[in-house]
Amino acid sequence: MPPRVLALAAHPDDIEFTMAGTLLLLGQAGCELHVMNIANGCCGSTQMDALTTACTRDGEAREAAKVEEAVFHPPLCDDLAILYTPELLARLTSVYRQIAPDMLLLPSPQDYMEDHQNACRLGVSAAFCRGMPNFAVDPPRRAIDGEVTLYHAQPYGHRDMLNRLVWPDFAVDIGEVVERKTEALAQHRSQRQWLDDSQGLDSYLQTMQDQAAWLAGHVEGVAFAEGWRRHNPLGFCAPEADPLGDLLGERVHEIGPAPE
Repeated sequence: MPPRVLALAAHPDDIEFTMAGTLLLLGQAGCELHVMNIANGCCGSTQMDALTTACTRDGEAREAAKVEEAVFHPPLCDDLAILYTPELLARLTSVYRQIAPDMLLLPSPQDYMEDHQNACRLGVSAAFCRGMPNFAVDPPRRAIDGEVTLYHAQPYGHRDMLNRLVWPDFAVDIGEVVERKTEALAQHRSQRQWLDDSQGLDSYLQTMQDQAAWLAGHVEGVAFAEGWRRHNPLGFCAPEADPLGDLLGERVHEIGPAPE
């Protein structure tokens, strides 16, 4: 069976901002791709009510998944309800047991938004709980065996909630798929107005490319890059396991020191 990769994020469009380039390259390398946003994006509009916004963003996220040729998994809760609770952990762990991913692409543990950080915590814990027979999940599914390797993407803007720079351990050259990454992000059409109203982004597509180009400026010969950190393998996989590096080979680059 091909390696299974799950990209997990907090809200619709988070995957496309920070992870989709690497995800697309893993798909080209033969991986089976899965995507999931824990929250439904219901608060992401100043023009539509919450239900209409959630429905709109669900449709947009499904279209983005089609561009990525990934299996779409529906969200579990509303925006701002991504809390580290046993109930939400049980639901997410059930999804993990269904997919049985070999690799997880997760948000950064440090981010400007608490929803993103909580999504990371839940994503890591669900990976740990996937193999615990005594941890009851919702809906019920048997515990699964096997290794899983976890990688953390860069936070939006490369900074945490105290505006401190978050620096990756390595970078992936996404130049050959940046147009498809942009196409996937462009499916989130409702976010053009929301991001302009809430964060002053005139063009969220250009902002994404600018952030990828800024990081690539610290990697020789690369125009667009996504940064990653590998999670501690203890309890998840062998110490030397690095399937992302093995699959993407020369597209994985060392990155220079963090700028002052």
